[in-house]
Amino acid sequence: MDTTTILLVEDNSDDVAFTLRVLKKNKIGNKVFVARDGVQALDFLFCRNTFANRDPHDLPQLTLLDINLPKINGMEVLRRLRADERTCQLPIVIFSSSNEERDLIEGYKSGVNSYVRKPVGFNQFEESIRQLGKYWLQLNEVPPS
Repeated sequence: MDTTTILLVEDNSDDVAFTLRVLKKNKIGNKVFVARDGVQALDFLFCRNTFANRDPHDLPQLTLLDINLPKINGMEVLRRLRADERTCQLPIVIFSSSNEERDLIEGYKSGVNSYVRKPVGFNQFEESIRQLGKYWLQLNEVPPS
């Protein structure tokens, strides 16, 4: 497993920019691949279509997954990743602005490792990303691939 990669699955350009800026500011130097919709995220992880030549063993150390995505929503992406032996143990954090309790419950039922609501203010957003990075990229241990 490539412990240097973060997969950010996010269609909101502002949230992508904020996240990348916060990671850089907090000296989290991991490579970040941004998937703008659910199809692109699945293609990236399963090495299909545009990503057919990508090494299938080069999985991200962390996937930050939004729920409200075009083409295939985040919950369906999560279900497909958990259903596949290659990605069933991938660390996945839902990072979404959804305040719906059903999304929280469905996320955990579908196998998400953590569910974090995106804060509205930039300072709180920054702190959330900083803490996620510290925990998932420095403290958390992942099983061997």
